[in-house]
Amino acid sequence: MNKKKKPFLGMPAPLGYVPGLGRGATGFTTRSDIGPARDANDPVDDRHAPPGKRTVGDQMKKNQAADDDDEDLNDTNYDEFNGYAGSLFSSGPYEKDDEEADAIYAALDKRMDERRKERREQREKEEIEKYRMERPKIQQQFSDLKRKLAEVTEEEWLSIPEVGDARNKRQRNPRYEKLTPVPDSFFAKHLQTGENHTSVDPRQTQFGGLNTPYPGGLNTPYPGGMTPGLMTPGTGELDMRKIGQARNTLMDMRLSQVSDSVSGQTVVDPKGYLTDLNSMIPTHGGDINDIKKARLLLKSVRETNPHHPPAWIASARLEEVTGKLQVARNLIMKGTEMCPKSEDVWLEAARLQPGDTAKAVVAQAVRHLPQSVRIYIRAAELETDIRAKKRVLRKALEHVPNSVRLWKAAVELEEPEDARIMLSRAVECCPTSVELWLALARLETYENARKVLNKARENIPTDRHIWITAAKLEEANGNTQMVEKIIDRAITSLRANGVEINREQWIQDAEECDRAGSVATCQAVMRAVIGIGIEEEDRKHTWMEDADSCVAHNALECARAIYAYALQVFPSKKSVWLRAAYFEKNHGTRESLEALLQRAVAHCPKAEVLWLMGAKSKWLAGDVPAARSILALAFQANPNSEEIWLAAVKLESENDEYERARRLLAKARSSAPTARVFMKSVKLEWVQDNIRAAQDLCEEALRHYEDFPKLWMMKGQIEEQKEMMENAREAYNQGLKKCPHSTPLWLLLSRLEEKIGQLTRARAILEKSRLKNPKNPGLWLESVRLEYRAGLKNIANTLMAKALQECPNSGKGVLLGFPDSTGLELPDGRSVSDLTPCDSHSGVLAAGLFWSQRKITKAREWFHRTVKIDSDLGDAWAFFYKFELQHGTEEQQEEVRKRCESAEPRHGELWCAVSKDIANWQKKIGDILRLVAGRIKNTF
Repeated sequence: MNKKKKPFLGMPAPLGYVPGLGRGATGFTTRSDIGPARDANDPVDDRHAPPGKRTVGDQMKKNQAADDDDEDLNDTNYDEFNGYAGSLFSSGPYEKDDEEADAIYAALDKRMDERRKERREQREKEEIEKYRMERPKIQQQFSDLKRKLAEVTEEEWLSIPEVGDARNKRQRNPRYEKLTPVPDSFFAKHLQTGENHTSVDPRQTQFGGLNTPYPGGLNTPYPGGMTPGLMTPGTGELDMRKIGQARNTLMDMRLSQVSDSVSGQTVVDPKGYLTDLNSMIPTHGGDINDIKKARLLLKSVRETNPHHPPAWIASARLEEVTGKLQVARNLIMKGTEMCPKSEDVWLEAARLQPGDTAKAVVAQAVRHLPQSVRIYIRAAELETDIRAKKRVLRKALEHVPNSVRLWKAAVELEEPEDARIMLSRAVECCPTSVELWLALARLETYENARKVLNKARENIPTDRHIWITAAKLEEANGNTQMVEKIIDRAITSLRANGVEINREQWIQDAEECDRAGSVATCQAVMRAVIGIGIEEEDRKHTWMEDADSCVAHNALECARAIYAYALQVFPSKKSVWLRAAYFEKNHGTRESLEALLQRAVAHCPKAEVLWLMGAKSKWLAGDVPAARSILALAFQANPNSEEIWLAAVKLESENDEYERARRLLAKARSSAPTARVFMKSVKLEWVQDNIRAAQDLCEEALRHYEDFPKLWMMKGQIEEQKEMMENAREAYNQGLKKCPHSTPLWLLLSRLEEKIGQLTRARAILEKSRLKNPKNPGLWLESVRLEYRAGLKNIANTLMAKALQECPNSGKGVLLGFPDSTGLELPDGRSVSDLTPCDSHSGVLAAGLFWSQRKITKAREWFHRTVKIDSDLGDAWAFFYKFELQHGTEEQQEEVRKRCESAEPRHGELWCAVSKDIANWQKKIGDILRLVAGRIKNTF
């Protein structure tokens, strides 16, 4: 027994013993002292007891049931539609009729749920699909690749290399390296400590110390050959100053090698030097480490799966890119040995090998793969002689007679007669090739071609090109009546064979027929398919878009066929007739336009514009009596039409029949009195110098139409012409009382006051006009120009700033920064960037500014763009013509003039100043264009 062990250890404690009581440690009480923390009446915690014997759970359920018995019948728990939240009769007995009622309600709920179940599930399914399309799972993104795993063979699966981290430890755990320059004292110190050696090199004993046996050492074995400034490390001394001197000496030696000793100029060949630099640049464009890594990986792939063709091809191409062509050839030939059944490996080998060797490689490939079409094609490409090519392809057709590609390649090398014979055999071997059938039909005679196409339709009943070719064949041989039948039969047959008629594809075929010159076939196809798949209310809009698309693709016959079909469906639509007429005017002949207009006025006699287009066409052709007869018929259909009356007056006045024009205007004033009729009457007398008659007519017109500003303008201008300035001022003032918003009247009155020297009055008139017509760029522009003409540039600049604030985005507002109307000179501080892209005024200014900077191409582009945006702006045409007069050829000048004549511009500040001048009233548009261009300042 161990004496150190206490005798009471391991013995039970005496009765009533309390630990620590003897030393006074009684200040705390534990759970074991007072028992469990639960009242005696609490239920037993038997949560883990069986469900039937749980006292706590059962007691809670009983309490809950007791609570449920006490229904909350408060008004706050009452709903007007649903009643109380609970059931009022839940405490009552549940009888058989209650069960039947619940069953009936449950059946009704089930029935109502089934009525909308399919729709609801479909909607939920669509929402889920939409959500999955927007946010696909990773599993869905790779589903196609996982499906392709079913095609992977066991060999390919085993050839997949193991994925591992090929980087070294330093690359896997990158750390930022800190490099600190080492002082020279460090080298000197450690150079001395490095003298101790634990062993002796045998060469040192053989050669006597530190003398190296090689000439490149620090100490040469020859006496006196010691490098100046460099002492052997064994001495323990290092002179950094001498090292620097040696470095400078070495640099001087290198510089002296490439410099002339006399003049100091370089003697390096720059071309040769650059060539050497180019030769040093790697052609692969990658890092050498990447090349080594790729080479190592591909080697691993080749070794793990030597029968994997892409590995050999990738390895060869890698070596080819890095410039090691022979290594690439050796690798790919090794690949042909390991993968003799791979077509790609043989083709890559033939590509890498030189001529004769490539032929040998292809011959070897044919022995391994006698059914490979690509190898035969490559073999034919390697041959330079036509006979050899034919021999290779014919040999290939013996092994692969059902290859369309081989037949096409062979036929292309033959003469027409031999090609026809070969194609006869080709369609027997490849009866489903449409190209071969059509090629044979093109080489056959008419009768034989019909037989060939019939056989082709029997073999391929679902191809539309055979039917279209048959229609083109009939058209080429003059049987145009058969074209319509063939196209209709084609639509019926294709539908019977389950082919969907794709309208867009057929329209493209029709456009190809149009470009090939098969007009009847093109029109027949259009008539057959133009109405397919279009709703009735969308027909007109869709057909007009199709016609515009055909015009854009230069398929004019297709567009003409669409218009003809649309006019058959909508014979009373004025807009369709107008579109067709404009099409014929721009792309057709005069005869076709007149024929169309005759049909148009027959269907739409109330369309004045169609009558006027017909009369104008006759007048431009020089047939004035025919134009008169058309206008007479137009009078019968539209007896009180102002446009037709004025057109008749213009026709007579343009042909110097002034008396006829006067009589027509007198009849018009009596039957259709309008302001424009009176205005034309006044102008006719004015240009004939009948001033008194013009004034009388003007007074009569103003009694009826006093709110027509042009009549007041003409009255004032007539008075100005007679130099009756007071009468002219009175006329303008009266006109402004009746027409206060007429900008031209304000401008005429202001210019009149400026003309007679009343500058202050002119300025006041313009200020008054701006108050009555705010944000009017034309009035602001005239105010700025008035100050410029008076020489008050400071006031002009102030007005310009205010005008640009008030009219920042108006087209004429752009002109405010460039006040000169007859030139495009830039004021100080202005540039092209100051132009706001508003309308054609901006385009004219931009083109002029590029013109002033001698950017001819850009200026011409802007002029083209401007006249295309607004062809009615005569100023744009004038500036364009002036530009071409200076920088264009005669053809370009003539083109601008013709385009201007066809556009017939009527507006523009410079243009109206010339065209509305009484002296130029009989001038043609081309003459007016030259006059306006002559007025433009030559500032460029």
